[in-house]
Amino acid sequence: MTTGYRDRRWLGGLRVGAAVAYVAALNLLAFATSAPIHVYVVPVGALVLVFAGHLTGLSWRDMAIGWSARGAAYALTAAAVVAIGVAAALALPPLREFLHNDRYDNLGAALLSAFVIIPVATVLPEELIFRGVLLGSWLRAASPAWSIACSAVVFGLWHVTSSLGLAAGNAGLSAQLGSGRTGQILGVLGAVAATTVAGAVFGWLRWHARSLLPSVVLHWALNGFGAIGSALATG
Repeated sequence: MTTGYRDRRWLGGLRVGAAVAYVAALNLLAFATSAPIHVYVVPVGALVLVFAGHLTGLSWRDMAIGWSARGAAYALTAAAVVAIGVAAALALPPLREFLHNDRYDNLGAALLSAFVIIPVATVLPEELIFRGVLLGSWLRAASPAWSIACSAVVFGLWHVTSSLGLAAGNAGLSAQLGSGRTGQILGVLGAVAATTVAGAVFGWLRWHARSLLPSVVLHWALNGFGAIGSALATG
């Protein structure tokens, strides 16, 4: 192993540590602020992290920011699979109640969220943070498998604060887990586990496509189609 390679790994590890600390602070800041400031915290924080990463040695290619034909094909396939899954859940009564969410009690609010709020405040910032800077930094210091796994775990932990009211706001989950403290804990654990798995899938797509496009589209499809499905299930 050459000295240059050891230096790059050391610098990559330092960048990863700084990025994880920054992401943890950003999460706490976002959770602590109230609307309307809350909406801007993560998007602005993501842009700051991207430019900080670029200034400290990450190229746009390292952060997978760019076009990829393979990524476009993966993206279209992922969106189609999620759309079919949501449609199937709407058609099957046992699954329909799991789409219920108090935040999307009408179609207008769901469409606004799906096509404006979710892309701007959630999907693009999180993909830039986790599959762009964080995974890009990890890949400079470790193997692809380890990098994807670690970034997925951090992505799962990112959702602890946002899932504190998950069980209470979802009729299907409340029926299964309860709406008290136990239900809240189980809801958080379930959300962390689910988003960790999702993060691994997003990371795999980003790595194989060498582009953020498929992870962005799949991430949006899960949230956007989910919001629309929730409104349709409630209505």
